[in-house]
Amino acid sequence: MSYTGPDSGPPQPERPRRIRRGPLTVALAALVPGALLGWVVYEVVGSPGGSGRAAVRPSATGSPSEPSEPLPPSSSGRDDKKPGASTSPAPAASAPTASAPAVSGPLKGKVVVIDPGHNPGNFRHTAEINRKVNIGTNSKECDTTGTSTNAGYTEARFTLDLAHRLRALLEAQGATVKLTHDDGSPAWGPCVDERARIGNAAHADAAVSLHADGSAPGNRGFHVILPAAVRAGAADTRPIVAASRDLGERIAGNFVRVTGEAPSNYLGDGTGLVTRKDLGGLNLSTVPKVFVECGNMRDSTDAALLTSGNWRQKAAEGISGGIVSFLRGS
Repeated sequence: MSYTGPDSGPPQPERPRRIRRGPLTVALAALVPGALLGWVVYEVVGSPGGSGRAAVRPSATGSPSEPSEPLPPSSSGRDDKKPGASTSPAPAASAPTASAPAVSGPLKGKVVVIDPGHNPGNFRHTAEINRKVNIGTNSKECDTTGTSTNAGYTEARFTLDLAHRLRALLEAQGATVKLTHDDGSPAWGPCVDERARIGNAAHADAAVSLHADGSAPGNRGFHVILPAAVRAGAADTRPIVAASRDLGERIAGNFVRVTGEAPSNYLGDGTGLVTRKDLGGLNLSTVPKVFVECGNMRDSTDAALLTSGNWRQKAAEGISGGIVSFLRGS
């Protein structure tokens, strides 16, 4: 999961040599640095179409496929999102990763929280992620390692890559984007209850948790998980159920259109939509939120898509399209 000849003797002093410099040599020595400085200034500021700063953009497609890596000891394909799975507490809260100030665009003023499922460091912190947290309806583990393809490409790596692509697309539309964690910070988690709190504290207009499933081979396709109406303990999803369904339906429709991936053939009765009340990230949310299971990592056909940079870019575009449609109400 983690990206994880000597000199034979002392140098001899060199005898200094006296160099005679004529007037022409001195003049050239003075002119060359000035000319170079002028060229640099021109390239940075004054060149035609120059913006005055270098623009760094994420790769639109990435590499054709991600290199595989050894499967972490505790990531044998177990998926915490299975109904009835137990879960545990939260690492020390850390500030979510936020985007740069939003540029002008149709989503200016909108806040989106992206929650990359799991964390590449979770398998090194099994005691921490196995502690229990309350999700309203019951207690579950703080987090899990997630699943992986048979070749060892982990769900945690997949979700981070997809989150970065999705963030870039939404920021280009003017949205302010916050990630619940990013690039090893924090080193594990956050716990599922903390992930929900990050979205709540940001007063997100939409929150999306990114995942890939770990089902049996032959089970294919994506599905979007919607919050059920829950009122128990700290959980009360009733105010967000309708808006979350609207968000989920729009994401599902755009995901099919852009990626060509069919809805799940093993959950959701072909609709691509599943409603659940056992996920802390949904139960404890006070803002519209859904989970997106982009495919089944344990199926070879789906795994070929999930490990493709080209396909992940399409997945990001499909999810982004659904979020934009939801936020604009169109």
